[in-house]
Amino acid sequence: MAGEKQAREVLETLAEAWIEVQPSEVLRATAERLLAVHPLRASDSFQLAAALQWCQRQSKGMSLVSFDTRLRDAAYREGFTVTP
Repeated sequence: MAGEKQAREVLETLAEAWIEVQPSEVLRATAERLLAVHPLRASDSFQLAAALQWCQRQSKGMSLVSFDTRLRDAAYREGFTVTP
């Protein structure tokens, strides 16, 4: 229980700073393009599409954090700095 409480507190703190990208036709179209050019899962294509929308497609100098190899590779090819 203590671990869950701590995790929820961390999540609440992070939620104050994050930006949510809402679904839209533009986001869906971008996700579909990403699926056509990268070997991604559908959920990963939406995550990368949201990142591209967030940075207004100016990914140079922007970072994306992921431990998923396919998402990391696609993000790198789309111009993001990938960490870790």
